[in-house]
Amino acid sequence: MKLGVLCSGGKDSWFACYLAMQKEEVACLISVRSRNEESYMFHTPTTQLVPLQAEAAGLPLVTVETEGIEEAELGDLSRAISHAVEQYGIEGVVTGALLSVYQATRVQRICRDLDLWCFNPLWYTDPEIYMKELITSGFRAIITGVFAAPFSRDWLGREIDREALSGLQQYVRSHRITLTGEGGEYETLVLDAPVFTKKIVIQESEKEYANFRGFLRVRRAVLEEK
Repeated sequence: MKLGVLCSGGKDSWFACYLAMQKEEVACLISVRSRNEESYMFHTPTTQLVPLQAEAAGLPLVTVETEGIEEAELGDLSRAISHAVEQYGIEGVVTGALLSVYQATRVQRICRDLDLWCFNPLWYTDPEIYMKELITSGFRAIITGVFAAPFSRDWLGREIDREALSGLQQYVRSHRITLTGEGGEYETLVLDAPVFTKKIVIQESEKEYANFRGFLRVRRAVLEEK
């Protein structure tokens, strides 16, 4: 079966892609770039780097832009998926949804309307097992956005490794965040993955941070040989 992967550039969509590749053919990536940083549906930090990721993975990319208006943005997602059907003959869509019923049900509805299969390989997976497997499988993901206490400025740009995972686990206990960031507490960017033939290297970036909310703004990044 030919699949299109909804790709935000973050850890969940790329891990879902990795799992899908083990069972089916991934024909393309599908990216929706929202102009609204408060989008209900879409990850927004560093989505401009998805084309580099697509190149690193050797996958074609379908991209559309949206104003990010609630519910109206679903029409833009449907348009992107329709383009993937027309250009690459996809028969199903892969998402990195973990817990969000809001996101999952809306993607499922679009897929149903377009007569496509919807595959959510991470749905309700154990967060501890998932995060550990993410690290041991060779994914290098950094935090590009924080949106809740007690995340400090120092978390921006930090790689999710064993030490960072330990810190996140402590926050789960002390502040009741979701370990995976599914509650919107943080966002990520994948710099390297098992499906990449090259890695992303950030050459220039800056941090914006105030009151437990911040972004890593990547100004320049390139692909390098592993």
